[in-house]
Parts: sequence; structure tokens; C-alpha cells
Amino acid sequence: MLDVKLRRLGYAVSLTADVGAAVARLEDEGFDLVLTDLVLPGGSGMDVLAHARELHPSAQVVMMTAYATTEQAVLAMRLGAYDYIQKPFKLDELGITLDKALEKRRLLEENVALRASVKRDLGEFGIVGRSAAIARVRALVKKMAGSPASVLVTGESGTGKEVVARALHTAGSRATGPFVTVNCGALPENLMESELFGHAKGSFTGASQAHDGVFRAAHGGTLFLDEVGELPLGLQVKLLRVLEERTVRPVGTTKDLPVDVRVVAATNRFLEQDVERGAFRRDLYYRLNILRIHLPPLRERREDVEGLVRHFVAAQAAQTGRPFTVQPEAFGVLARRPLAGNVRELSNLVLRATALATSDALSVDDFEDLDPSGVAEPAPLPDVLPEGFDLDAHLAHVEQHYLELALRHAGGVRTAAAKLVGMSFRSFRYRMAKFEGGEVDLDG
Repeated sequence: MLDVKLRRLGYAVSLTADVGAAVARLEDEGFDLVLTDLVLPGGSGMDVLAHARELHPSAQVVMMTAYATTEQAVLAMRLGAYDYIQKPFKLDELGITLDKALEKRRLLEENVALRASVKRDLGEFGIVGRSAAIARVRALVKKMAGSPASVLVTGESGTGKEVVARALHTAGSRATGPFVTVNCGALPENLMESELFGHAKGSFTGASQAHDGVFRAAHGGTLFLDEVGELPLGLQVKLLRVLEERTVRPVGTTKDLPVDVRVVAATNRFLEQDVERGAFRRDLYYRLNILRIHLPPLRERREDVEGLVRHFVAAQAAQTGRPFTVQPEAFGVLARRPLAGNVRELSNLVLRATALATSDALSVDDFEDLDPSGVAEPAPLPDVLPEGFDLDAHLAHVEQHYLELALRHAGGVRTAAAKLVGMSFRSFRYRMAKFEGGEVDLDG
């Protein structure tokens, strides 16, 4: 008897003789696996399949069929059966099929648990994390969302400032309006004004048609100005005017156009220091800094790493169709990493791990030696000050070392090197020019 042989293989078996008894048993008990013949007294294995899918969606159904009914077995798979096995078959062959079916059920249950955990971590406004710091960020978003006042979001590169900006948008009264983002550090300086405020057709060489600019594109919604500290002083004056007068004047025109935009600005710089040294306008700083949200680096909220990993893994599982899970010990390894790139670096680690993984269950090995930046924990600082120590020279040497290291890792591509060290391209170019002995050109 098949049930006896299956018990010898280690399965707990519940045996029924016909469709009616099988349906009644499915209604009364929970099952991990259903093994049914296609032809049964009182109906068909298709009836058993339909009830199993309805009553126990995660249970895997394996059909047994004679050669003549293969087409129906294939149809059963389309309707949700895991697999079918043709009679006559060897017990070992059946055991392999059943083991694979149970493994699929396990992965599906882990994936469901993963999604539930991600939903729990996600909290309000799509901001992932359980730490007290992230709870404070969510509370601030909730308080500020309904206000029309400008918000300044600060924090290191990769901490998730755009996520906060989107949360402010979606939680507020402008949620049905556009959400427009612009990276101020990535704009060519000679096109910055046009990109922000628009231009008229023929206003400059190459302006073959009129352009609205991001302020007008965001009319009725939210404009996210990322890396706002990279704007040159001349443009800061014009930005301040737009914020105060709520109008823009496109390049090549003399007419002011009204704009209804809430501005959320972000920076990884210490704007207060830039204000003191004259690199950022004090009046614009106060205009942007009416409301403020600070995002701490991931190293100060390592309890959020697990939730973020689950979130990114679930996203990859949805995109690729693979039921990825993460072995528990991998979370601890990731939480102990330096993560100098913060959430962005963690996201990239997960992306590479899922792309290269040979198994759907991600282990510690899948996350090791994947970071191409070669960034390690900083060496401990000395407790004794060397004689004749020159702090400026020391800092300049360290800065030059890491800039050149980033260039080597980026294959000499400066835009990529700037990203590796969390800088805008303009800042990277400016600093490299100092060490290369060339003239510092902020406009080129």
C-alpha cells in the first residue's frame, strides 16, 4: 500500500477513499501536501484540487495519473497543482517530487512571513524602520505634512532623504498633485536656471522649444530639491526670489508666472558652516529651514538594518518572481558592516546578492565580499598627539588619499568616483583640482 510506503519515508499520512471523504477531511484538518489520483470514486482529482486550493492555499497538490490522462494533469498544474507523476512510478521518484513540493511550501510560507514583517517594519508613510530615531522622523512627517512651509531634510548621503520628501508629499493635501525631483548637484551650471525656472523658445543656443522648468512642472504639488547646497550663489538669489514671491521668470522672458509649489530641500552638507564661510546665502538658508527633519546615519540605528533588508529582499522577490528569504545569521553580519553608504549601500548589497544567489534562501556567504568600494571600518585614532602635528596637512593628506582611491575604484570616471565618496560631481572636481595643482574652476 502506498500509504504504508510513505510512512516509511517519514510522512504523516491521512488516507481517504473517495472525493467526498477527501473534501470533508480538508475542511476539518490542515495539510501541507495533498497527493491525489486524477480518477477517483465520487468525482475527480480536480475536485480535490479545487477544494485544497480554496481551503489551504499554501498546501501543495501532486496529481497521480495514467499516461492516457496527461493532458488533464497538465491542466491541473495550470489550475494550481504543484506537479503530476505518471503511473507506474518508483517510490523514490515520488519521494523526490513530494520533498520538492514541501520545500516550495516552506519557501512560500517564509515569503508570506517576510512580507508581513516588511509591512510591520514599513510603518506609516513608507518609511522603513523600528528605531526610536525613525519613529521621531515619522512623527515629524505627520506633523509637517499638512503645512505649506518649506522643509529642509538633512543627513548623510544615502540615508533616505527622498523617501522622507515623498512621505511629506503623499501624507499632505498635495498628494494628488505632482511630485517632482531635481538633483541640484547633477545640473550643468549653464543650464541650472533654465531647468529650474524654464525658458522661452530661442532664448539661447539650442533652445529649439519652450521649456516649463521644474517649478512649473510641480505646480500644485511638491518640488524636491536634492543637494540644494550645490547651487551657486548667483542662482541662490533667484531661488530665494521665487520662494518669497511665488512666481518664476523663465529665461528669455520678462513676464513672471505664478507657481503654487511646496519646496522640500535636502542636503548632506553642513549648511550652517557654508553660511558662515559665505558659500550659502543666509537668507535662503532661513527660508528653506522653516521646518527641519534630520535623518541619522544607519550606523546610529542599526536596529533598522533587518527591516530594511527584508524590505529590499521582498521588493526583489516581487520583481523577479523568486521567493527569496534571508537566513537569520545574515542579518547580524549586515548590521555589523560599516555601511558608509547607509541605506543606499544596503540596498545595493541586497540587489547584488539576489542577482548572484544560487539559492532562494540568502545566507551570510551571499552578502560577503560584495562591496566593490573596499570601504572598511576606520582605523582607531591615536591617543597621543605627535610632535609638530599639522592638522590641516593631515586632513588634506587623508582627503587626497580617499579621492584618489575612489578614482581608482571608478576606473577614472569622476562622476562615479564622486558617488563613491558621497559628493556631488562639482564638489569632487573642486577638491581634486586643489591636489592636482590646477586652477579651480567652479563654472566649467
